[in-house]
Amino acid sequence: MEKIGFGIVGAGIWGEAHARIYSSHPYSRLVAVSDIVEEKAQALAAKYGAKRCYTDFRKLMEDPEVEAVAIVTPDFAHCDPFIAAMEAGKHVIVEKPLATDAADLQAMKKAYEKQKDRTRVMVDFHSRFSPPIVIARDTIQRGDLGEIISAYYRLNDTIHVPTQMLSWARHSSILWFLGSHAIDTLRFLIGSEVRRVYSVSRSEVLVKRGIPVADIYQSILEFENGVIATIENNWIVPNTHPHWNDIKLNILGSKGMINMDLTNNQAFERYLEHKSDHPDFLIMPIIHGKPMGFAHESIRDFVEKLISGEKFLADFEDGYRVSKVILALMASAEERMPREVQYD
Repeated sequence: MEKIGFGIVGAGIWGEAHARIYSSHPYSRLVAVSDIVEEKAQALAAKYGAKRCYTDFRKLMEDPEVEAVAIVTPDFAHCDPFIAAMEAGKHVIVEKPLATDAADLQAMKKAYEKQKDRTRVMVDFHSRFSPPIVIARDTIQRGDLGEIISAYYRLNDTIHVPTQMLSWARHSSILWFLGSHAIDTLRFLIGSEVRRVYSVSRSEVLVKRGIPVADIYQSILEFENGVIATIENNWIVPNTHPHWNDIKLNILGSKGMINMDLTNNQAFERYLEHKSDHPDFLIMPIIHGKPMGFAHESIRDFVEKLISGEKFLADFEDGYRVSKVILALMASAEERMPREVQYD
């Protein structure tokens, strides 16, 4: 079978996760890497055997060997490469969130609608591949919990993320960075769309560090099927926290309940001479030299579904709707008033 040629736009941490899959999967080959920092593009291309590297993503879109593109740029910078990929007739996997601006979102939708009969788009909501989340969804779909009544999802990050890991945190928010995962996961579990939202935020810790973004959002989501969900998203958890994520999830039904504490991978604790930690064995570990874990699995699934023609677990419409919910949440937090979610 001829392998699909892949290009990557964005040579950061998550760009490397994509490179691991495209360079090792039997159905794919890594052709090109693009990044505005030439040294980063060159380093990633050299490490994973890409033929070419570019500093202009438009040049990558013109590459005839590139059939599919991974857009792994910062949250706010998905629009232009996405539209360029659509116009070039490339298949696309784009990291979440689809867009962080209403105008960008509509421009991307217009470009997608023009090409959706010849190109395929997946949004990388990799929590849909997380074994605990999938087991919970299967439990719900079997009816074991009865009618779902409510949900609570806490998904937070350490302050390392906005102050050290992301040079562009001031151009995003914790709602875009993690809230997008929380909203899509709840949509996936509950099987309904968000109808109305109410959110409040507080900005103090990061502002004092020169990063003008909110520290935390506390949000209520009302779904069309009546489920009420609460989500908490902050990125000021102390760096002494054993893991960069702080995760709790509860789903309450009329006949049962599911509780998850996925923080720290607490099933595995490692104590060494100078440090203790909780090694990652769930999200994206490398096992026998092979990229494993659900964050890699979602990328691998993109490759395989391009071959099989099967429907993606998270497509353009999923990304579009999640961004619409977040735009409503941010407007609600600013106004301190509930907001209806406008999808059209």
